[in-house]
Amino acid sequence: MRLEFQTPYLDVTRQALEDAFTRVVGERFSMDWKMTYGADTKRVAILVSQDDHCLMELMWRWARGEMDCRVERVISNHPNHREAIERFGVPYDYIPVEGGDKAASEARILELLEGRTDLVILARYMQILSPGFVSHFKDHIINIHHSFLPAFIGANPYRQAYDKGVKLIGATAHYVTEELDKGPIIEQDVARVSHRQSVQDLKDLGRDLERQVLARAVRAHLDDRIIIFGNKTVVF
Repeated sequence: MRLEFQTPYLDVTRQALEDAFTRVVGERFSMDWKMTYGADTKRVAILVSQDDHCLMELMWRWARGEMDCRVERVISNHPNHREAIERFGVPYDYIPVEGGDKAASEARILELLEGRTDLVILARYMQILSPGFVSHFKDHIINIHHSFLPAFIGANPYRQAYDKGVKLIGATAHYVTEELDKGPIIEQDVARVSHRQSVQDLKDLGRDLERQVLARAVRAHLDDRIIIFGNKTVVF
């Protein structure tokens, strides 16, 4: 259940409201519940690697006021997007994975994010996050990937899909858990394809799906329209 209500004349503190709800309703019905407040603007950090299609879709929607949040910073293991992001007035942090030392890279990212971030978005960030990192943002990291997984894993998934003659391609947005690409799914979409389309056509269609699906998933999270139940989500 999700209940949204207006309180223009609320004359008690949030703590008093939640304490009263616990006593009168929560304990009576043994409820697992939480309250969030629309007046609180969520702080967002975006992690990205070289592909910028999902990143720029999010930035464009945010600049147009379509995403109710504060984009605090963009972090990348490549320097490519600094100029484009700084035009939005958002800090851009280049944190490479030097010599394959992911632990040092993650430690630096955590230093920037912890206590300052309510949602981490992986907008095609091509690094596998450690369980230790994920634990700092439980149910608050959203990832996007093509829906071929686990059928076409590894390099060149669109080439693999093309070679197999697929008739559908898609994209999936999900919460990140310690188990790679197995977190609760938030949003998905597909497009029909045929033998007439090249590998590049599949990539172009896939990128369009990825940015749309990720944007919808992020908006649902920002609007508090997602309830996680086990390894599934209920999206209102």
